[in-house]
Amino acid sequence: MAKIVVIGAGFAGHTAALYLGDKLGRQHEVTVMSNRDVFGYVPSWVWVGVGHMKPEQTIFKLEPVYRKKNVKFVHAAVKEIHPDQGEQYVTGERVGSNEPVRLDYDYLVVATGPKLNFEGTPGLGPDGGFTHSICSLPHAIKTRDAYLALCERMKKGEKVKIVIGTGHPAATCQGAAFEYIVNVHKDLVKKGLRDKADILWLSNEPALGDFGVNGVQVKRSGIVMKSEEFIKSVFNDHGIRYQVQTGVTQVEAGKIHWQNYEGEQGVTEFDFSMLIPQFKGQPMKFIGKNGDDLTGKLTN
Repeated sequence: MAKIVVIGAGFAGHTAALYLGDKLGRQHEVTVMSNRDVFGYVPSWVWVGVGHMKPEQTIFKLEPVYRKKNVKFVHAAVKEIHPDQGEQYVTGERVGSNEPVRLDYDYLVVATGPKLNFEGTPGLGPDGGFTHSICSLPHAIKTRDAYLALCERMKKGEKVKIVIGTGHPAATCQGAAFEYIVNVHKDLVKKGLRDKADILWLSNEPALGDFGVNGVQVKRSGIVMKSEEFIKSVFNDHGIRYQVQTGVTQVEAGKIHWQNYEGEQGVTEFDFSMLIPQFKGQPMKFIGKNGDDLTGKLTN
């Protein structure tokens, strides 16, 4: 009987676990190890962040699902992977108790998702920083609360500055930020508050609508156009300003410091900002049989 361990229970890890459990779970041992005991439907957090979807609608408990699919579940955070043949195992700590965990494996699926590198930009992020995020459910809830509080200020006649985009020169996932800025615009129109907000798209993309994938093609009114043309048209129609080719270098209260592709530096003021952080690999260590740290040889 083979032992298969899946680290992570996001879209990739969860999908892998369900297929493996369905095909192999009765003859072999399939185990998921994750630091979260719920599956989060990440694309819905752009709606949580404007108050259009309840947080509990975007998650469900993992263990009951896995039990039906012949998959074991361990609620623990991975610390080390020992990949040498003959003694392959994963170590971690149970969430809530810090109890050590060891899982031996024959086959390993690493599907951890990214580390949100807020610390890569001084002052970025909702925990000790000055910006918001929709990259996790707790962050999306904080973003919602801050956004709705901003709306109350606008209802009293105050005009505000909103900045949405990427918060690091090497940030990716521009698409999530784009969805969020569109949701904010539409919500403010619905609330009758759009004239109270100056909205800016601030992104490290080489061109508007690049999204890190060299853009897409869009068909509108029977005409095929590149995403840069389409989004420029939409932003101009709806009064959304945009600034691309720009990397955020630091954030302080109400001020975003940036540098563009030409090396020019500047400061943009804001009342509310949602900026996507850089994504990096999770801080797990790969350890050899002699105790050597192999992480630099096995990971990017």
